[in-house]
Parts: sequence; C-alpha cells; structure tokens
Amino acid sequence: MFGLVPFSKNNITKKGEGFDRLFDIFNEPFFSSALAPMHSAISGFASFKVDVKDLGTAYELAAELPGMKKEDISLSYDNGYLTIQTSATSSNEEENDDGKYLRRERRYGSMSRSFYIDNIDESKVTAQFENGILIINLPKTEPQSTAKQIDID
Repeated sequence: MFGLVPFSKNNITKKGEGFDRLFDIFNEPFFSSALAPMHSAISGFASFKVDVKDLGTAYELAAELPGMKKEDISLSYDNGYLTIQTSATSSNEEENDDGKYLRRERRYGSMSRSFYIDNIDESKVTAQFENGILIINLPKTEPQSTAKQIDID
C-alpha cells in the first residue's frame, strides 16, 4: 500500500530549505497529473498543440484545432509575434415531448497562442485549414542588422 502514494524521504530541517520544502510534494507528477482535468475544466477548453518546422527558406506551423471552423480562427502577425486565436461555443440540448428540459449543456471558450518569429516576409505568409489542422507558412527574409556605427568625438 505504501507504493500507491509517491513519497520521497527528505530532511526538511536542512539549513536554507525550511518551510518551503513542505509544499514540494505538490510539484510531484502524481499531483500535477491528478489536477490536470480540473485545470482543463476551469479553463473551458484545453490549449491546442502546435508543431513548428524550419524548412530552410520558411517556417511552417501546424496547429491542431479539432472541431473548430475556419470562421472561429483568427491569425495576426505584429512586431515579430504570430498569434493564433480561436473561440467556440458548443451546446447539446435535448427535450422530451412536453418541451421540458431533460438535459441542456453549453460550453464557451477561447484559446490563444503566440510565437515570436522574426525575419519573415509578412506579405507572403499563407495559411490553410483542413480537417482540423491549421498550416501556416512563413517565408523567411534575410536578418536585418540593427547595429549602428558610432563616431567618437
């Protein structure tokens, strides 16, 4: 039975560690995985996964957005930051023959992710959305030097 709860024997009286070490158990994998469903339920929708590839002449981002519609997604690029925003609503309404609710559930949520991607050609950025996958192609430009020579008087 002792193996069911993760426990590591620590001497909490070591100098410099003190009282704060008592709460380290909440950083253990058991607690983080056990609390994950609550975090997802509180936030409404979980965050989406994104893969970033360097293709040499461009960057490619692939975002997994299952169940989303193209109209629910917005993309922006500002000061080197690419931002993907989504918002969605979901409802499941069922009624009996009398029109009284037996079950009526609604869920609303939004997600947003930002990525710093510098030195891209903003005029040539393209995006496609198909089968719940958003593919964004960001062509690279040559890095521009911001160094300035300063003359000494």
